[in-house]
Amino acid sequence: MDLYDVMTTAATTRAFTTDPVPDALLYRVLDKARYAPQGGNRQGHRVIVVRDPAMRKRLRDLYIEPWRAYTANRQPAAMSEKARKQWSLVNDRFAERMDEIPVHLVVCAYLPALAITDKDLDRPSIVGGGSIYPFVQNLLLACRNEGLGAALTTLVISREPELRPLLNLPPDYAVAAHVMVGYPDGSEGLTKLRRRPVEDFTTLETFAGPPLRSP
Repeated sequence: MDLYDVMTTAATTRAFTTDPVPDALLYRVLDKARYAPQGGNRQGHRVIVVRDPAMRKRLRDLYIEPWRAYTANRQPAAMSEKARKQWSLVNDRFAERMDEIPVHLVVCAYLPALAITDKDLDRPSIVGGGSIYPFVQNLLLACRNEGLGAALTTLVISREPELRPLLNLPPDYAVAAHVMVGYPDGSEGLTKLRRRPVEDFTTLETFAGPPLRSP
């Protein structure tokens, strides 16, 4: 696929088939994702491929509680009541049947490899995952290019104390992302993503400067 086609159609997949993802295909996706930009080329990512049904069910169980807490307060506001109910139905189904998705990728970060340059500022760190999430984005784009669906979530990270023994995670690694991978079941269709125009989020010279517009 054309790169820009991939970038503009790589939506979050929430409805998957249960068809297995071949090792060769998963390897190819990860092989391309590893070329993401890395601070100092430290490559501090580690990926755990979870296919075991019992392990997937445990990940689902750990995800459900933070998911319900999150959705209780974060449903999209600019929706009709009918659309909001449909949104809840789709997303609740995704959460409750997450264990049926054939591949779960748990992306971990090697903590000593992180250069957290904003750690001393009086706000939450943004830079901390800067060398991990370009790899995750490459992973999502590679899945789309191969005809796979993918869903990036982070809610289960709040249950890291329980994830550690489950995944045999060493103390110098942290969970950075939880990505479900499989074949889309076709029910969601394929459309170009809807996002704000460039003029809404890009200004010239200062935050209050004029918007960048297409020539």
